[in-house]
Amino acid sequence: MQDDPITSLLCPAPRAHESFTDAAAAVDLLQALYVDATQFLVQGFGETIAKGNPGRRIRAFYPELRITVTSFDKVDSRLSFGHVSSPGTYATTITRPDLFRNYLIQQIELLVQNHGVPVEVGPSDTPIPIHFAVGNAGVAVPQEGVMDFSLRDVFDVPDLATTNDDIVNGTLTRYADGSAPLAPFTAQRVDYSLARLAHYTATDPTHFQNHVLFTNYQFYVDEFEAYARAMLADPASGYTAFVATGNQEITTPDGMIQSVAKMPQMPTYHLKRADGQGITLVNIGVGPSNAKTATDHIAVLRPHAWLMVGHCAGLRNSQSLGDFVLAHAYLRDDHVLDDDLPVWVPIPALAEIQIALEKAVAEVTQLEGYELKRIMRTGTVATIDNRNWELRDQSGPVRRLSQSRAVALDMESATIAANGFRFRVPYGTLLCVSDKPLHGELKLPGMASDFYKTQVSRHLQIGIRAMERLRETPIARLHSRKLRSFEETAFL
Repeated sequence: MQDDPITSLLCPAPRAHESFTDAAAAVDLLQALYVDATQFLVQGFGETIAKGNPGRRIRAFYPELRITVTSFDKVDSRLSFGHVSSPGTYATTITRPDLFRNYLIQQIELLVQNHGVPVEVGPSDTPIPIHFAVGNAGVAVPQEGVMDFSLRDVFDVPDLATTNDDIVNGTLTRYADGSAPLAPFTAQRVDYSLARLAHYTATDPTHFQNHVLFTNYQFYVDEFEAYARAMLADPASGYTAFVATGNQEITTPDGMIQSVAKMPQMPTYHLKRADGQGITLVNIGVGPSNAKTATDHIAVLRPHAWLMVGHCAGLRNSQSLGDFVLAHAYLRDDHVLDDDLPVWVPIPALAEIQIALEKAVAEVTQLEGYELKRIMRTGTVATIDNRNWELRDQSGPVRRLSQSRAVALDMESATIAANGFRFRVPYGTLLCVSDKPLHGELKLPGMASDFYKTQVSRHLQIGIRAMERLRETPIARLHSRKLRSFEETAFL
């Protein structure tokens, strides 16, 4: 502990940076530094709440990871991550090393192997906001004005200067000290999203799996739970637990899950594997805003893939209710990402995802080759922010949809795909036609009920099977170089 009488700053004793070529040892020190810092803040916070204003600032810092590369030697050009593009110093602050341990070890090992230099670990100069430090310990921070002094006079609070998407948006290429970003998110940005995830989904981020399905209907949740129970009954499935709203976890097929009085904004469910390679299902509800919110925060967990499996309006007369649409392009009329990813940026289809989805459709429906075209169209999916677009003057919207060659329209898919592109998370979309508004088949209660009974189970099975196929794909092949820009972070 260090008490500086000049600045009235109380902080942990300074520690020199240490060099490592052993990734696990480097992460061990990151964890030790993080624990020391957060425990220091938790203790200081408890004393402040009990005794009042201590008359000085209490501060602790995130740990950081650095690497300095001096050579232009090329690495394996097939890799989309795990290396830096040019000599220089690269750095990132780190939070929750316990949660990201496997990810950090993987990324550090690649850096050391590819560049032949050690990494350095030590304290950063970025303070840990008190809300994040004590929140992980289950302690609530009083609202401003509750106490007779301002907590901001004693502790650091979240800082928007380091809680943003400047790195992934490509607008930040150098820090003030001249180093370049090593990872796509700062520690504060990660902490912010971890807190938001717990709030919006009512499940702890520790439960999230590496393969994420998004849907826009509760019916899929019921089917997912039924599937999870069947998997828990099969010891050979590899699945170990199912987690529902409120962090309710069952490990047997007959485990009890209680209904909750108030559902979260985005109910989330996790079919877990011991290695984290299970499946998470997020019911984002309806609309691009929810789709952006969910993906903004799940992105910090660095999932291996996310897919949209929801309902859509079929735009072609040749389609039937229940047919599938495999998106290979997106018409972005959602507007929620216009400031972060301009609409002129193309969102490419990813071959590994497309193949996994098509094979999953063939496997579940027992149709192959040319016969598969009877129930599935591949084409452009339009995403719009107006659920009642049908009520507008049809001449403009319909002409635009026709010119884009769109075969389906929804309110979430392009948002999820675009944010996958922005955050370098492999993405894909398989929709199911639930209405045909241009051809007189509207989504009405009776029609919807029959449709849901017959189609939801099959559609969800396809999404799950696609994820299981992707789980078998090596991560170096799954994370496409299509998602990487000119100057990229070494971390995935």
